Amino acid sequence: MGIQADQEIVMKLIFYAAADGKSPALEVIKSLGKPDRSKIFGCLESIELLGFDTPRVEFRHIEGKLWEIKIKTVSGGYRIFYVAIKKSALVLLHAYKKQSQKAPEREIKTAMKRLKEVLANETDYIERSDFGRIKR
Repeated sequence: MGIQADQEIVMKLIFYAAADGKSPALEVIKSLGKPDRSKIFGCLESIELLGFDTPRVEFRHIEGKLWEIKIKTVSGGYRIFYVAIKKSALVLLHAYKKQSQKAPEREIKTAMKRLKEVLANETDYIERSDFGRIKR
């Protein structure tokens, strides 16, 4: 599957990168078993192509500029926190496996810390686009 060269991207997905260059959200996704990893990457590709009209995912406001993508897989639910930095660009801040109905406070705090870093360096993120180069 994957994004074809002739398909137009409507939503740019960018993974947050820490000072050491690592992307914690991407590392979480890549550490998952193949069925869950494939489902999440497939949903992220759909978001790139269809934006907020993507089926099989939910978007939910958490607080302020922090939002989450909810994805269900064979082994449970996953959440990816993000911030929109432009009308059609999302920075994926933090990912975790859902354990309870409500997002744990420590997960929100981690995402909020990263959100503040992104907003302070927004112009650096606007020029980046990681998602099209991700290897499953």
